[in-house]
Amino acid sequence: MQPKRVVIVGGVAGGASAAARARRLCEACEITILERGPHVSFANCGLPYFVGGEIVRQDDLLLQTPASLRARFNLDVRVRSEVMAIDRAARQVRVRDLPTGREYDLPYDALVLSTGARPLLPPIPGIGREGHFTVHTVPDVERIRAWTRDCRACRAVIVGGGFIGLEMAEQLVRHGGLTVQVVQSQPQVMAPLDPEMAAWLHRELRAHGVELFLGSPVTAFEAPGGSETARASVVVLGNGQRLPADTVVLSLGVRPRVELARDAGLEIGERGGIRVSERLQTSDPDIWAVGDVIEVRDGVTGAWSLVPLAGPANRQGRIVADNLFGRPSVYRCTWGTSILRVFDLTAGSTGANEKTLRAAGIPHRVLHLHPGSHAGYYPGAEPLAMKLLFAPDTGRLLGAQVVGREGVDKRLDVLATALQAGMTVEDLAGLELAYAPPFGSAKDPVNLAGMAAQNLLAGDVATAQWHEMPPFQPPDAVILDVRRREEREHGFLPGSLSIPLDELRSRLEEIPRDREIVVSCQTGQRAYFACRLLSQHGFHVRNLSGAWRTWNAAVEGGATY
Repeated sequence: MQPKRVVIVGGVAGGASAAARARRLCEACEITILERGPHVSFANCGLPYFVGGEIVRQDDLLLQTPASLRARFNLDVRVRSEVMAIDRAARQVRVRDLPTGREYDLPYDALVLSTGARPLLPPIPGIGREGHFTVHTVPDVERIRAWTRDCRACRAVIVGGGFIGLEMAEQLVRHGGLTVQVVQSQPQVMAPLDPEMAAWLHRELRAHGVELFLGSPVTAFEAPGGSETARASVVVLGNGQRLPADTVVLSLGVRPRVELARDAGLEIGERGGIRVSERLQTSDPDIWAVGDVIEVRDGVTGAWSLVPLAGPANRQGRIVADNLFGRPSVYRCTWGTSILRVFDLTAGSTGANEKTLRAAGIPHRVLHLHPGSHAGYYPGAEPLAMKLLFAPDTGRLLGAQVVGREGVDKRLDVLATALQAGMTVEDLAGLELAYAPPFGSAKDPVNLAGMAAQNLLAGDVATAQWHEMPPFQPPDAVILDVRRREEREHGFLPGSLSIPLDELRSRLEEIPRDREIVVSCQTGQRAYFACRLLSQHGFHVRNLSGAWRTWNAAVEGGATY
């Protein structure tokens, strides 16, 4: 039986999508959105760019208003309306109108919870001081803009190196003119990336004057000089360092808003989100949930996870509406595909990273490569840093990460599609992708990644990873650098033997046969050629995956496993 009265708690991505889809499927039903905040549908992901001024007008952040939703979809949108409780037996919610304090009961046939998540604010002494901000709502960024508007040579400390933290660092430096420091309790920024891939972001941030304090949790926020009325803070780190700050941006992650669901007796999962079925139904058949508040299955590991991303929330809203009105639809899992711009660098990932696969005990092979963003003979080609993770038996893709200055999004979307389709590295090698010199190469970077992985699966070459290099230092092994001599002037692996690739056949007698040979070049391609040559001459060889470029970025960026 289709519901006549649909009540949706929370707007933004999931709730607003569910409401609009529900109206398209049912013109006669009553659809009410209850939103605690002042805006029912706004662009969360655009908030940092409003702080920095790239998005100029606040109205550009407002995707829909109560008036526009009523005019187009005949939705009853009630902002500043907080749902206090759910009465499952009576199938009604208790609502408080925040401006007036008036409370009333609103009945439902179907209830959709899109309560989202709240910024994580751990009990650190002084965390609530004046001048400390989160970036979660439009009023949040209005307050930041007001605080920093007249700031001259101000110092900002950003606590947290995730998406919002790094986007805010970029915006405050590039458009706000502030001196910025980023504090991260883990030894790297951007947890979805593996350490050697995050190292590229470390280099980019430092190149733009952002100081990083990695592996340093915050233990307290103190008033400078003991004056509790001062419009500034001192950020105290676990290692004893003290960072003066005129403003502090708290970007420590989010936690699902499950209080309403928990109080109503709905099942809460082990990760702290509402537990839902594939149809996004809660433990109550009349209550559904979407977005940041729910737990979803990880597409690679199968484990329950929290994925606070706008794309999945929008799709979940549509799926719930379909199920409400007799169109069976399921949300099977989330792949965590995400992308980030930090100054002139773009970084993205899809699927599982190496850290996750190790923790889950999932067998995998690792491949690094550095193809050009488009044909090398066409001006402006930029090198990409790519990492591929795949099953060692079937070659099925498990995850991918891409970092670069151009063409990252294009390759990442292809890899995300391949991942969700269950494709193998052999499939990647055979993909027919758009090619013209300004856009790509006849062998696209995705094709090259698949071909290089094919070589590993076929046993044509063995690899060494960047973090394995210390055990291979002489005399245990020989590190063979096959780059041109002028390339070594910009750096080389310590203790490496230099024999350019084009001279290798005539100088084989210089290479010891009683030790393992680890071959490196600039990006890995010439080292592969050298490995094939040497292995057929009886040498025991391995190709340094990603070669000098990956190793150097990891070492300079302080990458550790």
